[in-house]
Amino acid sequence: RMLSSYKPEKTVKDSYRVLELEEGCSLDDVRNSYRNLAKKYHPDSSSGMADSKAFIRVEEAYRVVLSDLTAKQKSDPGEEEEDQFKSKSLQHRHYLSFEGVGIGTPSQREKQYMQFRVDRATEQVLEYRQQRLESRFAGSDLSRAKDVRQSKKVKITQAVERLVEDLIQESMAKGDFDNLSGKGKPLQKFSDSPHIDPMTHNLNRILIDNGYQPEWILLQKEIRETIERLRSSIVASRRKLGEPMTLSEQKQWGRICEQFAEDIRKLNKRVDNFNLVVPILSRQMVHFSTDKEILRARKTYEAVVEKISDSDKKENEGQEGKRFGWKSSVLKWLKL
Repeated sequence: RMLSSYKPEKTVKDSYRVLELEEGCSLDDVRNSYRNLAKKYHPDSSSGMADSKAFIRVEEAYRVVLSDLTAKQKSDPGEEEEDQFKSKSLQHRHYLSFEGVGIGTPSQREKQYMQFRVDRATEQVLEYRQQRLESRFAGSDLSRAKDVRQSKKVKITQAVERLVEDLIQESMAKGDFDNLSGKGKPLQKFSDSPHIDPMTHNLNRILIDNGYQPEWILLQKEIRETIERLRSSIVASRRKLGEPMTLSEQKQWGRICEQFAEDIRKLNKRVDNFNLVVPILSRQMVHFSTDKEILRARKTYEAVVEKISDSDKKENEGQEGKRFGWKSSVLKWLKL
């Protein structure tokens, strides 16, 4: 459009040479050649030969050749008169041709043609995506190696699945599954609710009977066991140091707290993984705080120490009572 008012200075022969054509070619050849060269040299194209100057030369040549073909057609009126007397197909025949695809009635051919267009569009989209991927990862040996490994892995998995299926079918044909317990009996459902899919319940029952547990349940159990183990270990470490702590024991306690903080950080990563896979929002967990856990360990240690001291006092009082009890009994006997 920008070049519509531009007057080229090229000759007709040079224009044909730029379009890689020979004089006497048809209008369709000119258009196809211009389209291919425009894709090749257009600045907005993704090809490696994009060049604005070359595209301008192609545009000039295309306009010169079009004007030359138009002048030749006007100078040969005999061909136009012959074309007027040629038999032309009716307009509705053009719409019923369906590019020669399909057989049967027009409605059947129309359905077949629509399916053909869908398949062709799908193939074109796949080819376009493949070309983009090839251009993006061209020259990357690593990506090619990954694709090869992935394709081999898929082939091996499919081969194993086919082998297992063949073995199952062979065993069924031999009658190896005829003596199974419960053969011919209906499967038991988990619930009688009509709104629940019985197939889903049967699959869940089979999984539970074989000890299967979802990933989020296993993660939740692991997190709980880990935090309990960490809490008990830090309380035990504090009890070993005693009260009051010396300078060396305080340094040792600081190292224990640092290791405990690192363990809590790793545990919080597991909590993040758990929150990503848990299907129920209300079951998500919050991060554990290192300061709160250390404070909790200190309170637990103080409660244990206080309990031990109370039990020691009771034992001492019991021993003193036993020591002076025989004297009181002797005095009572003398009075009697």
